[in-house]
This record gives sequence, C-alpha cells and structure tokens, in this order.
Amino acid sequence: MVHETAPEWVTIALIVVKTLVAVVGGLVTYFAFKAYRRTGSRPLGLLAGGFGLVVLGSVLGGTAYELLGVWLALGVVIEGLFVLAGFCLIAYSLKAQ
Repeated sequence: MVHETAPEWVTIALIVVKTLVAVVGGLVTYFAFKAYRRTGSRPLGLLAGGFGLVVLGSVLGGTAYELLGVWLALGVVIEGLFVLAGFCLIAYSLKAQ
C-alpha cells in the first residue's frame, strides 16, 4: 500500500486541530483535577487521569510523526495506546465507588 504525501493545508489543519485538542482537553483535565482536589473523590482523580492520558496520547501521536519523523502508522499506534489507556481509566472511574 502506497501513501501519498498530504497537501500542505492538510498538515496545517492537523496541527491546528491537535493544538485545539491539547488546549481544550487540557482544560477539561484541569477542571476534573481541580474538582478532585476540592472533593477528594478518588473517582474524580481517576477521571482526570483518564482525560490526561487521552490528551497526552493525541499530542504524542502527532508530535512523534511531525517532529520525530516516525512512521505515520506508528504515531497512530502511540496515540491509540494512550487513548485506550485513558478510556479504560475513565470507564474504571465511572464504575469506582
């Protein structure tokens, strides 16, 4: 399978979207962590950690591809692993007592 290089506008759009995901996801993580600190609720702490992993995965996947020059598929795998771990933590936080 051959992959073509994306046009420049797609690369710029990717950078803009990943930046917005990092900013908005960071805010969600911050507010969840702030709620955890205020209440001391362990599930809220786990929820904040899950959101943090999802955001970190998104940033690391794009960064690995754009800045470190890894294969696109490897960047997607890195992102997927962090997102999977984050969603598992979020699911656990919603189940936790």
